[in-house]
Amino acid sequence: MAALRGEFDALNRDYLAIHKAKEDLFWDTYMAVSDDDAGFARAEGAFKDFISSPERLARTKAAIAQLEALPASGERDALLHGFKGWLALFDSNIIESDEARQLMTELVELESELFSKRRGYKMRHINEAGELEEATLSGLSTNMGTNRDEAARKSSHDALMGLESWALDNGFIAIVNKRNALARSLGYADYFEYKVKKNEQMTPDQLFAILDDFEARTRDANQRALDQLKARHGDGALKAHNLRFHMSGDVTRQMDPFLPFAKAVERWVLSFRRLGIQYRGATMQLDLVERQGKYQNGFCHGPIPSFFDGETWVAGQINFTADAKPDQVGSGARAINTLFHEGGHAAHFANVTQNAPCFSQEFAPTSMAYAETQSMFCDSLLDDADWLKRYARNGQGEAIPDELIRARIVATQPFAAYAERSIAVVAYFERALYALPESELSAERILQLARDSEQRILGIAVSPRPLLAIPHLLNQESAAAYHGYLLANMAVYQTRAYFIGKFGYLTDNPAIGPLLAEHYWGPGNSINHNATLLRLTGEPFNARYLADSCNQSVDEAWAGAQKLIADAAARDYPAQYPDALDARIRLVHGAELIADNAAGDAAMFDRFESWVAGHYPASVH
Repeated sequence: MAALRGEFDALNRDYLAIHKAKEDLFWDTYMAVSDDDAGFARAEGAFKDFISSPERLARTKAAIAQLEALPASGERDALLHGFKGWLALFDSNIIESDEARQLMTELVELESELFSKRRGYKMRHINEAGELEEATLSGLSTNMGTNRDEAARKSSHDALMGLESWALDNGFIAIVNKRNALARSLGYADYFEYKVKKNEQMTPDQLFAILDDFEARTRDANQRALDQLKARHGDGALKAHNLRFHMSGDVTRQMDPFLPFAKAVERWVLSFRRLGIQYRGATMQLDLVERQGKYQNGFCHGPIPSFFDGETWVAGQINFTADAKPDQVGSGARAINTLFHEGGHAAHFANVTQNAPCFSQEFAPTSMAYAETQSMFCDSLLDDADWLKRYARNGQGEAIPDELIRARIVATQPFAAYAERSIAVVAYFERALYALPESELSAERILQLARDSEQRILGIAVSPRPLLAIPHLLNQESAAAYHGYLLANMAVYQTRAYFIGKFGYLTDNPAIGPLLAEHYWGPGNSINHNATLLRLTGEPFNARYLADSCNQSVDEAWAGAQKLIADAAARDYPAQYPDALDARIRLVHGAELIADNAAGDAAMFDRFESWVAGHYPASVH
């Protein structure tokens, strides 16, 4: 037993070292603090080698066989559980043939090369002031939703279409070919089948049975919303650069004073504290503001996964990022959405209480749908009328008016189906993309496939967010996995329904954090997504709750919001909430430390607000 304990401890220790080295370089290169792309590619390669090692897999299987032959005891059972966690990780990532390992090495190099080029690629659009400026993906999207000038909105969409062509001309086609070659060398039909089976333990047919059912349930609601938009604003409303503006532009602008960027960190911390969420001593580093060369999408990665090393708790070290432009209309709403989303990921990974770090990391065998359920549950609160009444306040401290909440529902509820179908369309496109014969993999054919997918699922000629401008498709970890967001949102609405049935409310309910920690977060990937839902709700995965929410009328949604507001006004909330998140928080801008909570959360909020006011005075309402 002592020898097996030593082998298990060494596995944990070696993984931590190689994982942290890779994640530290990932952060520095993605945050444009370092341009050591070659070093990151080497570290990524070393990590891939570790998790796909046939030798480690064989040793893990041998250890499990030895332990299963021993009589049950506390130590034996704990070691067996831990080794089974490692077996799941190695099984999910194993590449047993020399050919496949070589293909994986080549794929990592191709993706690293594309990422390095992408960092230097500049997009430009016309901003709110009518000026031509460089813009990030987030900035382009926000401009299309809020800029009153149609030519300016079109400039943003043109930049996204340009990014699609750039990706196809700069290595994406070679990456698709290499991904398929890797998958086929491992016995899969194509890369899409490989990823779905590895990430979600489903076949593509099982996945599309769910997606096709959801698509059918929400098709009429989606088409009805587009027809109404066209009737109200004319044919031009359905053009890609106009769609988001006509859906929500004016409401986003009206809400902007109530969701200022500078208050986003404070509102995230206070709201999570009042939900009873704790981070178990984790260290968190947040980089929230756009910067030249910085990766243009939010993410959360944990250089140190949380776990119990014997009796000793190893607290998580977690990095997450946003790409906010604080003086742009709508940036505060986007920032707080990112904080809740990535902060939800961080809460999950800080609370995995198993005995090895393999249970608390975001890649296979961790299901993307399981991981995204945690983050998307947290950001779903931001749409709740009672959350908005308690937290959305302007510079004079005035709460958001009921009529503005109603206006938001009028603007967004008809497009709830469209929003979810915007996730589904990625899966339909990627399945078709990886099924294309190699002889058909041309830029023209792929673009046509993207437009056909958007027309069929979204009902419009081209999406406001063209498919190949979505960064997830370019990265091996997130490619052919975007459907995880939709599966997650189905689980989110199932979870919400359970909590509302049990407690009547979500916002500032201190029972929620501990229940999530116990049933969803603590097990990590030691159980599957469906099992976590069963543990909490008593019901297996069910997509109906999300479809029903998408199909609500505006009047039904507003009646629900009014009830939330009235109930919250009459409710006696706890007098005391946790006074901290039990986390060390550092707010950074590249290599610059903006603020931390060493002297308390309040001091951190003040320093962050001062920094934002000093650098972006136009953002202060």
